[in-house]
Amino acid sequence: MNGMAGFFALGVAFVVLLGVAAVYAILASRNLIRILIGLELLTKAVTLLLAVAGYVTGRMALAQTFIITLIVIEVVVIAVAAGIVIGVHRHNGDLDADKLRRLRG
Repeated sequence: MNGMAGFFALGVAFVVLLGVAAVYAILASRNLIRILIGLELLTKAVTLLLAVAGYVTGRMALAQTFIITLIVIEVVVIAVAAGIVIGVHRHNGDLDADKLRRLRG
């Protein structure tokens, strides 16, 4: 295995490990803050995958543009989600996701 294939395999293995940890944090937790952290981990895994793929294919400039776009979208999504979490905490006094079921419009 040459250096480029080894780098790609190591990068993908780390992306998979990070992705599994993120999915576990999202699915196994009922705390809204932990779910947001899992969402952050998932987007970081995608960002790392884009960087590794850009490096391996030699199209680092294209990968960087995708990464910057992903970071901008990620910041907006997390800011909105954090605002929703703050509103839920003010309304319920708790960050348990199961208590969101009793909200009625």
